[in-house]
Amino acid sequence: QSTVCEKIMELLGQNEVERRQRKVLILSQDSFYKVLTAEQKAKALKGQYNFDHPDAFDNDLMHTTLKNIVEGKTVEVPAYDFVTHSRLAEKTVVYPADVVLFEGILVFYNQDIRDMFHLRLFVDTDSDVRLSRRVLRDMKRGRDLEQILTQYTTFVKPAFEEFCLPTKKYADVIIPRGVDNMVAINLIVQHIQDILNGDICKWQRGAVNGHGRTYKRPFPEQSESSTVLGAGKRSHLESSSRPH
Repeated sequence: QSTVCEKIMELLGQNEVERRQRKVLILSQDSFYKVLTAEQKAKALKGQYNFDHPDAFDNDLMHTTLKNIVEGKTVEVPAYDFVTHSRLAEKTVVYPADVVLFEGILVFYNQDIRDMFHLRLFVDTDSDVRLSRRVLRDMKRGRDLEQILTQYTTFVKPAFEEFCLPTKKYADVIIPRGVDNMVAINLIVQHIQDILNGDICKWQRGAVNGHGRTYKRPFPEQSESSTVLGAGKRSHLESSSRPH
């Protein structure tokens, strides 16, 4: 889903805008991994720590950070080093924006966090594609292939089936084929542009923000009417189904 969010930013031209001036920003759940103990870090360096379990994330910090963003505050987000499995001393400053794309493998798992979102997107990617992308990514981080595959079969795949896949039921929109589904991505981009331009009527926003209509269906292979994003000036899109 990080690839989908980056494509959305590219099509909106927001990736070329200075960070302080951006109207759309990406925030990753990966920034909120817990600080590991010495024992946990030793396991992580051997590929024996489960980063795909809900307990691996600092949900309290995540919730507080999102709450402050919703309130229009400038926040500091932790920076995480995936090579050493450590939270870095420096932090990333995130400035207020009109639309926040919050992405991660388990963004729907915690109800308090899930209820903050106005539109929930589930990026449904083939398991072979997820594995191949993971192998390429982790090899760039200096890990050997055997360790990557062992971690995948021991932790990643079981955790995906137990924790991530069941949260698909919370999605308002399901995007099959990930970033290859340009029909779906273009519809999301157009919808964000409508929000930024003020073209989404208040009654349309409120219908989804309250107890009105929501729907769980895949995006079509052919174009049809766009979905409705949630209420308020600051809107959150999030996607799920990416391996760690």
